[in-house]
Amino acid sequence: MAHASRKIRRRNVISGLLFGAGLVAFIDEVIFHQLLRWHHFYDLSSTSIGLISDGIFHAFSWFATIFGLFLFADLRRRDDFISRLWFAGTFIGIGFFQLYDGFIQHKLLGIHQIRYVDNVWVYDIVWNLLALLILVVGLTLLRGSERKSEIVGNGT
Repeated sequence: MAHASRKIRRRNVISGLLFGAGLVAFIDEVIFHQLLRWHHFYDLSSTSIGLISDGIFHAFSWFATIFGLFLFADLRRRDDFISRLWFAGTFIGIGFFQLYDGFIQHKLLGIHQIRYVDNVWVYDIVWNLLALLILVVGLTLLRGSERKSEIVGNGT
């Protein structure tokens, strides 16, 4: 697709964003909440409330993932899928969700920590640096895609 409209480009990014955020939330839920049992989505109450909050969080992750995949399927059906934009959106969704989780939920709201240990700052640094790296990868892909589109657009 030589020159895609803004709407098509935006739909590719949004599909990737939803898929990425939903996927990483799902992975977070399974690994840190269920398998490792390091925390619940909401740890400021009883274990029962924590488990209920995990269920709601799990539902969010699936809804975001599935909606992102419905958009993906529609893009493919219309032959409007642009892989670089979709993957850029996916990486941005993953990185943004992880940064949101690390800064807003863990630190600002304090509704849970990554792990309840004495040196939680080690976990925080690794968590947030990894999130930032993934976000930068996504933004770099997006920026590269925009430049490529400008060159193609100017040449037509």
